[in-house]
Amino acid sequence: MMVGILGTVSAAIVAVTIGLPMSSAVLCLMGISTAVAIADVTIDASIAKNSIDKPALAPDMQSLCAFSSSLGALVGYATSGLFVHHLGAQGALGVMAIPPATVVFLGFFIYELKTHQHNVKEKVLNKVGGAVKGMVRTIRYPVVWRPSLYMFLSLALSISTHEGQFYWYTNKTPPNPGFSQEFVGLVHAIGAVASMLGVLVYHKCLKDYPFRSILLYAQLLYGVSGLLDLTFVLRWNLALGIPDAAFVTLEECVSRVVARVRLMPMMVLSTKLCPPGMEGTFFALLMCIDSLGMLAAKAGGAAVLRALRVTRTDFGHLWLAVLLRNVLRLATLGAIGLVPTAGQTDVLVPRELLVSSPAGVADDEEERLQLAMLTSHTDDV
Repeated sequence: MMVGILGTVSAAIVAVTIGLPMSSAVLCLMGISTAVAIADVTIDASIAKNSIDKPALAPDMQSLCAFSSSLGALVGYATSGLFVHHLGAQGALGVMAIPPATVVFLGFFIYELKTHQHNVKEKVLNKVGGAVKGMVRTIRYPVVWRPSLYMFLSLALSISTHEGQFYWYTNKTPPNPGFSQEFVGLVHAIGAVASMLGVLVYHKCLKDYPFRSILLYAQLLYGVSGLLDLTFVLRWNLALGIPDAAFVTLEECVSRVVARVRLMPMMVLSTKLCPPGMEGTFFALLMCIDSLGMLAAKAGGAAVLRALRVTRTDFGHLWLAVLLRNVLRLATLGAIGLVPTAGQTDVLVPRELLVSSPAGVADDEEERLQLAMLTSHTDDV
């Protein structure tokens, strides 16, 4: 509820304040992002906990969350232009207050046991200290740090060229495609539908494969599918008689399906690496590592585009940046040995961490937030 209030207030300030200083606007946007991040990691902690309690359902829970995320993205892409047209840019930002307000509303229906208020500060400090020690102890196990390193490399080596490609997409000078921004938004909306399809493909066909096998073929397909971008930038699609609009839509759909199939086992693997009692803390650590990998990918892509002198108007070497990106994606396969050969329903956490969690400083079960009460009620039926 606290993060919901933070997000609602931040979005409301941006929407109703005229002439808001840039520093204040940045702080409000950071507040919105912080609220989303905290709510997201809380949900992920619940999934991680349930994945440990019911390993066979881990792929199914991640599939449900990914499908919901893609559905939300589709709604956002489909309605954002409508809100901007009717409410204006600032009014459309006010709509961003609706999701965190919904979190506040749902907070009244999440069951939470009452806690004793004596020595709260001391208990919090003990929990933080225990969580830090637990993370250090857990990350030292090869079964934990090796797949974590692979996920970082997989994200970091896939450098981002989206900025350069966006300007190329919308550049009106022949032989550039000259797409309108509205059409680019429509393509992204279609891509969200394709992402949902990717979730269904994973759930129906791929969730029973071992981690190493599925990530090997997914990464290989991820690198090969990038050749569609290269084909488009070099304008070979016109030589094949395929119009730009049709080809870019095809490319977006293929890339979204492949990206989702590649990401899903990584998310399941992340939940499998979290020891009991500190699921939220350790999953947040893994997500920080992944975020660092994505930041490295963006920084690396920017450096490559700058080195090749790709600008908003000069795209002569854009194809070379896309080619290098695809080569790096395939180079990630050299680290596939870091991924365990275990199945997606197997338990990966070392037995000693399952028996005695380092985060066990919170001895009283009544002090745990019951984040998965709906799941528990379902299991009791």
